[in-house]
Amino acid sequence: MPGFALEAIDRADAAMTSDHETAPRPYPAEKARGGEIILRTPLRRAVFVGGLAGAVALPMLFAFLH
Repeated sequence: MPGFALEAIDRADAAMTSDHETAPRPYPAEKARGGEIILRTPLRRAVFVGGLAGAVALPMLFAFLH
């Protein structure tokens, strides 16, 4: 009986993939690294800093109230 489940999964996988489709090539890690945050306006800077402060303050607040 356990073999039946595996056969069903194999058939489902085969049905989802077709012969003419190819998987996309992986994106090179050298291009994926080096993210940069650019905050050009004061409002964007304030929202970013507020989000960082909120990420620290909210868990502390919830821990205090609990």
